[in-house]
Amino acid sequence: MTDPILTLPEVALLLKVAEKTVYTMAQTGQIPAFKVRGQWRFKHDDIDRWIDEQKAAVKGNVGKDTPNV
Repeated sequence: MTDPILTLPEVALLLKVAEKTVYTMAQTGQIPAFKVRGQWRFKHDDIDRWIDEQKAAVKGNVGKDTPNV
């Protein structure tokens, strides 16, 4: 079983982005996160749900910029 709580470096590895990117996203509320004694933590289920939402948003926007011919 995977750990239900992830650290910032673990989320960065999971998303394949820089730790600074995850930090900024957490600070601005772009990704679900919470702090424990000043350190960012992430629920694995919340991150999985967030990824699904991001994928759905991209699917919903596919073809929106192309004009109908």
